[in-house]
Amino acid sequence: MQAVVLAAGEGTRIRPLSASLPKPMLPVADRPLAAHAAEAAVRGGADELILVVGYEADAVRDYFGDEYAGVPVTYAVQQEQAGTADAVRAASEYLDGPFAVLNGDNLYEPEAVAALFDGGPSVGAVRVEDPTNYGVLSTEEGVVTDIVEKPENPPSELANAGAYAFPAEAREWLEVPESERGEHEITDVLARVVAEYDVGYAEMDRWLDVGRPWELLEANEWKLSELERDVQGSVHETADLRGDVVVEPGAQIDAGVVIEGPALIRSGASVGPNAYVRGATLVDEDAKIGHSVEVKNSVVGRGSHVAHLSYVGDSVLGRDVNFGAGTNVANLRHDGEAVKLTVKGERVSTGRRKLGVVVGDGAKTGINTSLNAGVKLSSGATTKPGEVVTRDR
Repeated sequence: MQAVVLAAGEGTRIRPLSASLPKPMLPVADRPLAAHAAEAAVRGGADELILVVGYEADAVRDYFGDEYAGVPVTYAVQQEQAGTADAVRAASEYLDGPFAVLNGDNLYEPEAVAALFDGGPSVGAVRVEDPTNYGVLSTEEGVVTDIVEKPENPPSELANAGAYAFPAEAREWLEVPESERGEHEITDVLARVVAEYDVGYAEMDRWLDVGRPWELLEANEWKLSELERDVQGSVHETADLRGDVVVEPGAQIDAGVVIEGPALIRSGASVGPNAYVRGATLVDEDAKIGHSVEVKNSVVGRGSHVAHLSYVGDSVLGRDVNFGAGTNVANLRHDGEAVKLTVKGERVSTGRRKLGVVVGDGAKTGINTSLNAGVKLSSGATTKPGEVVTRDR
């Protein structure tokens, strides 16, 4: 089974994190987001990966190379962001039989992907409380009879999970009309397959569409929870590592540090002295957590530095961010309501009672900066010493 992994998305909803790094390459535990989809495909039975890439394609190629997880990798370039069917069409010249399609910005359970492949033609499905924001499946006796995009009156609780096992003929059906959004949608191809075949569905107990910044936190919470304790880096004898903590070779944990798992300290990173890291936290490669810093349930991107006497909670910091000494992040509203965040110019509820800040690559704060819950700092943004930041910049 050939598996097409869609990794060309620009990720406008997850900005500023995707301003200089494709969304599928954002870090989730020990690998990029798209690598989790690729691994699920391989573990599900794929014998070839076809990665559809777009802007910043070199970042994807550099990571995956010519072979990933023991199977060959082929690259197809999507010239324009014109929808999922257009992305798969970019890979069509490499397809020579039944094929699968997975969204590179989704997390899947490998067992569910295996069931999807074995039951093809089929579609991945997940039960959701409010299906109105999804494509929703109509089914009868285990067979998909229709799919309706964002219906006001959903025919079921089964949402389309963005995973498909198509027959070989579907390769010829990728020329589909534009949707109302001006895009060519893979769901139109699915509709054609449903009309021609008995299409089953593989229900997924756990699934996540990583489209907005707080969902990157959720993705890391999921994947970090699967870690098993493994300490290979340099750890001072007075450091206290509790639970499932991974310290990669080349990482350094200084004196007096307390780390509560699940937590991943990647190669080249350093923590402490006297720092406190609480799960679920990723400290990415070459990042530095300084003296008496507390970090909780956060992603600290590659090469970022959180200087001494700072607090970072429930936040996502991009690459090469520098938090000046005494920078403090608020992560809780006084009224107990869910924190809101700006997505494509609109303030929306994250559904999270605790959420700190989202910080783009290269942003810097002056000493003693205070950042309000739900604030976004764009790539390269700066603050003044002692500034209180209550709005995005």
